Formats: sequence, structure tokens, C-alpha cells
Amino acid sequence: MNKVNLIGRICNDLEVKESGENKYTRFTLAVNRNYTDDDGNRPADFISCVAWNKSAEIINQYFKKGSQIGVSGKIQTGSYDRQDGTKAYTTDIIVEGFDFLDKKEERPAPEYAGQESQATTSIKQDEIEITDADLPF
Repeated sequence: MNKVNLIGRICNDLEVKESGENKYTRFTLAVNRNYTDDDGNRPADFISCVAWNKSAEIINQYFKKGSQIGVSGKIQTGSYDRQDGTKAYTTDIIVEGFDFLDKKEERPAPEYAGQESQATTSIKQDEIEITDADLPF
């Protein structure tokens, strides 16, 4: 079983990018550890996350740097060859679901701000419908 649940804050500005026919957004999540160090600070882990297609679009639209988010997903590892010929290894969380944790008034307003359009995804509170066609695999 490969399941991950995290709560943290987004560390970077979000941007939707394209990979073939799929859209994605990559972000780093700062997740506090469950203890304080000798100075009274709570150390954090910085975890790379990737969301695809509708999830990527919604996260990009409603979250920003500093937003608190709950993420559920799976760990995916990979590797690639660097320009200098060495091998680099990656570990990402592939986002399968997410929760809004900031207060509604702290979230950015949608780009269409009060206008409805056929291209706009209708979002009901706590419900996002993603079909198999939206998944990159």
C-alpha cells in the first residue's frame, strides 16, 4: 500500500504547465514536525508534490504561496541523468486529493470573479469530481 496524508503550507508560487495533453503543477509543501528543537522552533520537512489536470488547475486557482492545504496521494520515485552525467534521484508526492484548510476569506478569488462561463469548472464545497479521463495514467 502506498498512501500519504500531509498538512502543510505551499512554499512557492504556483503555475500550471503542460506535458503533452496533460496539465500539472508542482509545488513544495512545508510540513512541520511533531516536536520542537532546543530553541523552541518546530523544524519542517519540505516535500515535493505534483498535481495533475483538474486538480492542478483548481490548486493553481484557489491556493497561493503560504496557503495551508491538506494533501493525500502516493509516493513516486524516479531518476534522471544530470548534464554532468551523474544520476539524480527524485521523490514526489502525486496528489490524488486535497482539502482547503485556510478560511474561505483568506483564499484568492477565482479569476472569473462573479462571472460564470462554460469553460469554468463548477466547484461545490468539499467536492471535486475527477474522472478517469483526467488522470495521466
